[in-house]
Amino acid sequence: MTTINVTTSNSAGVASSSGGGGQIAQLNQQIQKLTQKIKDLSQGGGDSDAAQKQVESIQQQILMLQEQIQQIQQQQAQKAEQKAEQAQIAANSTEDKSVNKPSPSGQIDIYV
Repeated sequence: MTTINVTTSNSAGVASSSGGGGQIAQLNQQIQKLTQKIKDLSQGGGDSDAAQKQVESIQQQILMLQEQIQQIQQQQAQKAEQKAEQAQIAANSTEDKSVNKPSPSGQIDIYV
């Protein structure tokens, strides 16, 4: 009997309002289905060379799906970071409009 090691990541908990969470959930479902196929192949017996090649192919598919999940998570993190930066800039721009503060060109308006 052939021993098969499979590792999967569970990233479904990371969801975003931008729709990436739905994509991640779908990818995780595909990973689960592929993992089940590997389990079935390992228990089914049959031609071990053909089964081993099929298992290796499925493992490559799982790795690609995991990479897609990581890319989506990175995109979500970048979007969140950009939103946070924009919020910070907006908060800072309202503070900088007070009297005797330098303008973007470096000039200071002094009111007497």
